[in-house]
Amino acid sequence: MIRRDFLKSIGVLTAGAAIGLPAAGAELPGSLVLPDDGQAGSLNDLDLGLRSLRPQVSRQVTVIVIGAGSRGNVYAGFARQFPDEVKVVGVSDILEHRCRKMSDAHGVPPEHRFGDWSEVFKVPKFADAVVISTPDDLHYAPCMKALAMGYDVLLEKPVAQTEKECKAILAQAHKYDRIVAVCHVLRYAPYFIALRQLVRNGAIGQLVSVQHMEPIQYAHMAHSYVRGNWRDSRQTTPIILAKSCHDLDILRWIIDSPCKSIVADGSLHLFKPENAPDGAPLKCTDGCPHEQNCPYSAIDIYTRKKWHLNVFDLDGNRDPDFIMQRLLTPPYDSYARCVYHCDNDQPDHYVSEMVFEGGQTASFSMEAFAPAGGRRTRIMGTTGFIDGDGSQFTLWDFRTLKPQVWNRKVSEIPEYKGSGHGGGDHALARDFIEAVAAHDASKLSSTIDVSIESHVMGFAAERSRKSGKKEKV
Repeated sequence: MIRRDFLKSIGVLTAGAAIGLPAAGAELPGSLVLPDDGQAGSLNDLDLGLRSLRPQVSRQVTVIVIGAGSRGNVYAGFARQFPDEVKVVGVSDILEHRCRKMSDAHGVPPEHRFGDWSEVFKVPKFADAVVISTPDDLHYAPCMKALAMGYDVLLEKPVAQTEKECKAILAQAHKYDRIVAVCHVLRYAPYFIALRQLVRNGAIGQLVSVQHMEPIQYAHMAHSYVRGNWRDSRQTTPIILAKSCHDLDILRWIIDSPCKSIVADGSLHLFKPENAPDGAPLKCTDGCPHEQNCPYSAIDIYTRKKWHLNVFDLDGNRDPDFIMQRLLTPPYDSYARCVYHCDNDQPDHYVSEMVFEGGQTASFSMEAFAPAGGRRTRIMGTTGFIDGDGSQFTLWDFRTLKPQVWNRKVSEIPEYKGSGHGGGDHALARDFIEAVAAHDASKLSSTIDVSIESHVMGFAAERSRKSGKKEKV
């Protein structure tokens, strides 16, 4: 089945999806006219129940950070913001300079500074919880060990590399009565909270169907899933989980019903050797004749645009010559590789269709070729329609056809200012700290049970993509 026929079969290429929504002022069937944008009402006064990011706890919660990279620093940063409520008392990272930098920032004593994650568990339990922000293939083992030793766990997504391992972590959490919070941070973003609240409040009647797309900014795709740590699905996880388990979770959360079945398709279309232009060397830094015109040039992405520099350990030095030296020096030179000459296998386009127990349907598309990120979501109900772009959405009520817009900026919401992922990062950390302090998993938006459910959807999608068959979930 060719991709276009597949899209038609799952309803993605409907008339509305193909031609887009009518703009304000456009004529609709029956000579109806949507109001001008200037007449749109505002939904910004919705009470989303947002509260301060400061955890409401009766005691200080102590944590160990395993993996002092980008995500580990997000949660360690939360501890620095609220030192009376949470304290980092141990750090583990195989890169000594990362371990040292985070440990120094939090006053971690020498005996609690570790290299490999396994060293953490060779000493008696000395904290309330563990933050696991290691690469995907190093989630399962440290999480299982932490639970067995009595730690609660804040676990970066995806939970583990296989469905079997995910279910084992779920069983381990129940066996030892421990809390596992998976970092589904989008549940905590005001944008998605508002979207879900309108659906649950009946603003569009009964929910019938959802169309959802995650565009991966083109350079981000090249950086992370062609050259970078998530390029090989066998060493990490399939891209539907590595990149899009957030989206499966959001669909499950908004629809609020278990998924019954899923069918998926997609492939690696561009980033493979047969598509390399004539004369392209193995690395962009080897004098590629196409470098100036290639949108995936490592030299352009890193030294000129200065994107995705966190992997180079620059310590704030953004001088182009310094970045170029990094690109020429192992191990950083792996990011200089030509995108057509990498050992990658992750699909660069991925589509799926889901049926939920309530009869609702959802289509999901992950696309690598986009100028920017920002998830797009369309929600169809019996009396209304919502169309969102990741930062704002518009609600149409069929009875009035007057659009209402929600577009609150996270930077202008005092409770969420300074929190990444649309405000979700630190809100998740707050709820985790409160859950640990009270030993109450219900304080989390998503328990480990629900998080594993959406992961199972991802593994079923990948089986379907490879087999061409619909999979039960």
